[in-house]
Amino acid sequence: MLGVGVCLSTAVGANAPSGSSGEVAPIPVQSIFPPLKPQGTADDALATGRVVNGHYALTAPATKPWRIAFLFPHLKDPYWVGCSHGVISEARRLGVAVDILPADGYNDLVGQLRKMDESIAARYDAIVISPISLTANNAAIARARKRGVPVFELANDSTSDSLTVKVTTSLKAMGSNAMDWVIQDAQKRGLSTVNVALLPGPEGAGWVSGEVAGSHEAARRAPIKVNILDTLYGDSDLIGQTQLAAQLLARHGQKLDYILGCTGCAPAAILPVREAGLSGRIRIVAYDLTRNIADSIRKGEIAAAADTKGVSQARVATNAVVSYLEGRGGKLPHTILIKLGLVDRSNAARYPFSASIAPEGYLPVLSHRPGTGP
Repeated sequence: MLGVGVCLSTAVGANAPSGSSGEVAPIPVQSIFPPLKPQGTADDALATGRVVNGHYALTAPATKPWRIAFLFPHLKDPYWVGCSHGVISEARRLGVAVDILPADGYNDLVGQLRKMDESIAARYDAIVISPISLTANNAAIARARKRGVPVFELANDSTSDSLTVKVTTSLKAMGSNAMDWVIQDAQKRGLSTVNVALLPGPEGAGWVSGEVAGSHEAARRAPIKVNILDTLYGDSDLIGQTQLAAQLLARHGQKLDYILGCTGCAPAAILPVREAGLSGRIRIVAYDLTRNIADSIRKGEIAAAADTKGVSQARVATNAVVSYLEGRGGKLPHTILIKLGLVDRSNAARYPFSASIAPEGYLPVLSHRPGTGP
């Protein structure tokens, strides 16, 4: 049943055969339908498409063991570990076969393109890609579609028009939500001017472009003066980001009030800020949430984090693929946006972390076959 405020993806779950899991509550989403800007981002779709607010209800187990490949950029930080948990847990529930095929990082576009070609050749029933690049994966996505393999997008954005469905969040909202928290916090501190530096992640990745654009938009509309003094790009590994954070402090030192960073970037800034003796002055805010970041918020090392709910994104993407392959539901949305959250010390004790991060002690699992495992 469809109606105002109920997205089509909810109907896909509702029209599926009986047996859907009741363990995970329907997930708040925005479903976006054409007309849309061609070769656009998810935020372009949000601005130009027909947006339906609602909830995504998880679908019933599959009628056959579909084979699905997931192409991650890497598994080097807890965000993608959380996504792997969402994929594997849903694959077990749905009774489908999945393989998570990570590249070696955001500097390994060639590796991800090779894994796409290998997945096409292996005749997977569907491919879910988290693109390393906003544009450079597009030809490979089109090639898969030409070969009859549906391609879905998870988390990282691209401008490909050959995708079956995008499952992501408003990437600009990642940036604007984090910066809005900074502005509100600065006002509570009595600051009339704020100096900020950005460690958004690897240049060229769609989510990084969104973070930066959203941060600048929020800064422009702020009721106080916000100076973005510097932006340093780099892969989200701990060592590299620690070096970038140290560079920021060497350049700007006592001028800085806040550092905004990605999931691998914000935690990497903690030690350099502490060693510089600036923990009492500089507050670190994350663009997204992982278990490490949640722990650091509780300790007071990170002040706040926007939350793209990576586990929920992975659950929805896996369910969207199965619903498509099973022929469940009607017209597919172009884009499904998971609604964002925000966590700081004021709500950390009651925040629903299971939508965002893997359980404590979870070790990544890269494959599942029906009839194996718990």
